[in-house]
Amino acid sequence: MLVHIDPASDAPIFEQIAASIRADVVSGRSHPGDRLPAARQLADALDVNTHTVLHAYQALRDEGLVELRRGRGAVLTDAAGALGDVREDIVALAAKAAAAGITPETLSALIKEAIHAQY
Repeated sequence: MLVHIDPASDAPIFEQIAASIRADVVSGRSHPGDRLPAARQLADALDVNTHTVLHAYQALRDEGLVELRRGRGAVLTDAAGALGDVREDIVALAAKAAAAGITPETLSALIKEAIHAQY
């Protein structure tokens, strides 16, 4: 798993780490049941604080994408597999919206409205 961060970015590093892991899942490079690198190992590789990596892992846990297991580390959940499926649907929806002349802002508002209606 390759995790990319941009130290010059305005986005917090923990968010960049979480986004990079999500991107690996969506692309199919990572799958449910895969272990994420140990927090210390990833922190050393990225030259960041271990707590920054743990913060990213906790954010992914809160989203339901990662299960943190004592002694086993961070493991991708079955919800991670669903993320890739949803991405395919979103790509198709975005193409259909673009063909219909719907702006990204309008499409985003429609998606948010539909999500809120589900809860």
